[in-house]
Amino acid sequence: MDGTGLRVGVALPSVVLPYPAVAVDFGVSNTDVVVGDATGTRHWRLPSEGQPDAARLRAVMAAGGVAPADVEWIAVTGGNRSAIPAALDERPVHRVEEVQAIGRGGLALSGLERAVVASAGSGTAMVVADAQGARHVTGTGVGGGTLVGLSRLLVGTVDPREIDTLARAGTDTTHNLMIGEVLGQAIGSLPPETTAVNFGRVARHAVEASREDAAAALVNLVGQVIAVIAINAARAQQVEHAVIVGHLTDLPSIRRTFGLVANFYGASLVVPEDGGQATALGALLVTRDRLG
Repeated sequence: MDGTGLRVGVALPSVVLPYPAVAVDFGVSNTDVVVGDATGTRHWRLPSEGQPDAARLRAVMAAGGVAPADVEWIAVTGGNRSAIPAALDERPVHRVEEVQAIGRGGLALSGLERAVVASAGSGTAMVVADAQGARHVTGTGVGGGTLVGLSRLLVGTVDPREIDTLARAGTDTTHNLMIGEVLGQAIGSLPPETTAVNFGRVARHAVEASREDAAAALVNLVGQVIAVIAINAARAQQVEHAVIVGHLTDLPSIRRTFGLVANFYGASLVVPEDGGQATALGALLVTRDRLG
């Protein structure tokens, strides 16, 4: 745990299977693939295109040099999987409930036995997970899709890396009102420099703001919403830790916002390394455990 209440850089688990197997997570924006065998796991991702079917499943596996004949079985999760057959080149295809995959993958990457796991992809789903499985508890439509969509309108780019670079060079207070400005003092555990109203300064009057400042305000909005809901969900479930996974966590500016929120609320937020693979990894582990 660092000084902000955010734990990052969690070591990736050593997931070893006695045979090769593959798991695919068909997300709204990204498709993630994890292959496991006797040497461990490897992960790659591609942009999501169209609905999942047999041809697309072959293509995303082939992007990592894997054919159905190379593995014992295939696990799939996420997206609309109704067009994927029960077998591909005589290799069984196992469908894994996304909630179970999110929970299992989040616990594996964080090294925790029980947590609320928030999957911050295009939107954000939150599940409570332990050794018995996972169940959905809450979520929000705010996620990476929100950041990119609003950035198109306000910043003029849909490139997440550019948004991140701009945000780290900008100041969110050009757009946001702080608690100290509204109340004149701190409130509870929240210091005066905490955001009171996202984009509240713009609601009062026109402001001169750079693209950097707009990107910083957007990252602040998206990161705060996800982190606050994750923390509140963990407390409502009487769970000590909240884990945030998904490709939104790839962005340093988002991780910084998570850390500030964790610090302000005195909460434990865990953001594992390479969190974008969590749901695919979870599908791999759920299937391995089911098959024995």
